[in-house]
Amino acid sequence: MELQKAYDIIIRPILTEKTYSLMQERKYTFEVVKNATKPEIKEAIETIFKVKVEKVYVMNMKPKPKRLGRSEGYTRGWKKAIVKLGEGYVIRELQGSL
Repeated sequence: MELQKAYDIIIRPILTEKTYSLMQERKYTFEVVKNATKPEIKEAIETIFKVKVEKVYVMNMKPKPKRLGRSEGYTRGWKKAIVKLGEGYVIRELQGSL
């Protein structure tokens, strides 16, 4: 996979307390485009970070109702992917101060 196409699939990493604890288990969380498949996500992560992906977990995050004063609306729906890396692989760019 070419690098530009890989960057089009992966939107951003999700960095929260929960995802930092998942990094200890070699699991990294990313926001991906809604029409990305598991094989495309796997190939994109392997291309961008030069790691070996063992498994990909994917979930669709539904829009939630929100209100600001009298106006009501919904947050946007998005797709989340958790990738488990192979033994001995780590993504140093996302480790932070761990």
